[in-house]
Amino acid sequence: MANQWQRQASALGGNGYFTDQASLRMRRLSSRMSSQNHHEDQTDGSEAALELRSTVFSMAIKKAIRLAQQKQTPAQLNGGSWKQKRAIYVRKLRSSGREFLYFFSLWGKSLQKIGGNFGGGVQSYFLFLKFLVILNFVSFLLIGGFVLIPSIVFNSLREPPKLESRTGSGNCTKYEPNPQGLVVFYEYFLHLLSGTGFIEYSYMFYGYYDNTVVEDSSFSYNIPVAYLSTAVFYFAFCLICIIIRMGKATRVAVTTGGSDVSNYSLIVFTGWDFGCLGGKATKLKQRNIYYRLQVDLEEERLKKHAASLTMCKKVTLYSLRVLSFFVALGLVVAACYSIFKATEFSQDNSDKEGILGLIYEYLPSIVITAGNFLVPLLCDQLALLEKYSPSSTVIVALLRAVILRLASLCILLFTLWNQITCKGNQDDEKCNECHYNHEDYPCWETRVGQEMYKLTLFDLLVNIALLVLVEFPRRMVVDNTSCKLSQWVGRQEFVVPSNVLGLVYGQTVVWTGALFCPLLPLLNTAKFVILFYCKKITLFYNCRPALRTFRSTSSSFFFLAVLLFGWIIALVVMIYSVAVIHPSQACGPFRSFDNMWQIVPNSTYYLPDVTKEFIFFIGSQAFSVPLSALSCVVMCYVIALASIHGRSVVMLKAQLKLAGRDKQFLVKQIVAIKQHQSEENQD
Repeated sequence: MANQWQRQASALGGNGYFTDQASLRMRRLSSRMSSQNHHEDQTDGSEAALELRSTVFSMAIKKAIRLAQQKQTPAQLNGGSWKQKRAIYVRKLRSSGREFLYFFSLWGKSLQKIGGNFGGGVQSYFLFLKFLVILNFVSFLLIGGFVLIPSIVFNSLREPPKLESRTGSGNCTKYEPNPQGLVVFYEYFLHLLSGTGFIEYSYMFYGYYDNTVVEDSSFSYNIPVAYLSTAVFYFAFCLICIIIRMGKATRVAVTTGGSDVSNYSLIVFTGWDFGCLGGKATKLKQRNIYYRLQVDLEEERLKKHAASLTMCKKVTLYSLRVLSFFVALGLVVAACYSIFKATEFSQDNSDKEGILGLIYEYLPSIVITAGNFLVPLLCDQLALLEKYSPSSTVIVALLRAVILRLASLCILLFTLWNQITCKGNQDDEKCNECHYNHEDYPCWETRVGQEMYKLTLFDLLVNIALLVLVEFPRRMVVDNTSCKLSQWVGRQEFVVPSNVLGLVYGQTVVWTGALFCPLLPLLNTAKFVILFYCKKITLFYNCRPALRTFRSTSSSFFFLAVLLFGWIIALVVMIYSVAVIHPSQACGPFRSFDNMWQIVPNSTYYLPDVTKEFIFFIGSQAFSVPLSALSCVVMCYVIALASIHGRSVVMLKAQLKLAGRDKQFLVKQIVAIKQHQSEENQD
């Protein structure tokens, strides 16, 4: 068979097509091959195709041979031809399905354009934003399907089958959120921004949902159980999505990780997308590969520079890094203390009205936003002295920013909890009667939801204001003036770490407030969609390509790890709110319980005996101990399997290095032999 390929290849011209002189010989060869192919089945054809692939001919010659075989092979009447046609039809159907789904994919062309013009690092930010948009929208569907829609339906029923309302008594049940009397028009706008007034007692916040249980002979629906169960499943769903995406990012990082030689080979030999159609898509892909190579070269340059440092320079560099660490830590502590004092001042003056009251209510959000802007800016100046590699610089900047942002959120919540629970002192005058500060927080869940609502809304308003008032004017000044100051400032860069941390911070706020503001995921979906287009506009019109690039594969996993850390913080807040703090007795689905979790054991008593026994068995030691043992066994197996795969990867990489060295040695020997022969011929 190999001789046949060689004879066919010898009959081809330089352009890959058959010459006139070899046409008779090719017809004889084709007739012999046709008679052989007539008696061969699908397996023989696949073996011939594999043998053709293993030859050393050029692609043009292989393509011409393949076309000649397809034209000269007669149609077969056996089952192999039908199977081949079916496989081709299925392949075309799958390709058409992928193209159809790509047409309806969210921001597919925009993401391709961003990656081609600004590299994979910037593209990873927008992919991360797309993931959060889909996550929030699906979460809203979950909350809307099990809590929002049943509440709307039950409230609209004029004659429900049976309504049981569990309410409290005494001064703890006093709660009047609706404004009384005439309201000035501009106050509606203030209420919309602050989450008070008409929007406070609506489906947006926790206090509007009641503790209704609808029951009849064939139907039963418990709003409190649905409310709590949906919150639990919402957190579990987000965790599963994050873990799945982290698994994909880990596989990509492991595949692309390793030595610089393997990264370079991966980009050069497997980086091209043969699905690129048209000159525009080709140029975008070329730019993407260019940025990836630029990242590897920058990493290699910094590694060589670090290896060439003397001992004195290394001591100086490490001393600067330690000093920068303490300076950055001091900035974070100062920002957290400012947030603590601003939150206390805002809560003490929450009874103010008008514009001044709105400023007091937004004071914690203003201080948090100012700290999140100034502290990373100062830390970026410190990073210039630390001289980390681009990837390490991104990781250090992310760590500092995530500590600042999430710590600021924790300080805000800690201040609120102290005031709601009277600093944990149940004997305090304000918390003695209702077990929480009913005087200042008659519905404390709604107040926490309002704080998260204001943080989400203020973050969106700040991004839009920066786009209109800062980024566009800066670009116009830089492009239209030639003074040294404007040229020194220049166009802004799209800094990926700070932008990603903004998304993580916003998503953490949503997770924290989802229990108290059920429609917050929908609001966050709209916010992220608007933010996508705002960032896209500022990227193409106001930004220049970043001077400091980084590898997107390793950073994507770190982005998801930071997001998981934010999820853990929100989970701790939810567990503390559900299991520790006494619910408000004047509002919400859990107004008659000592804590929110009490609804779960109380609801099990109304279940059938078999279901009740099954649930109790799941919570018993007879089930938990074997489950823990089985989990440990599975975990040990997975760890051992991962270790074996890791060793296999290391061995394969070592074999590739040895094979590369052998080829280099053979090439050197061939060159030496040719030089020796040329010298002998000259003599």
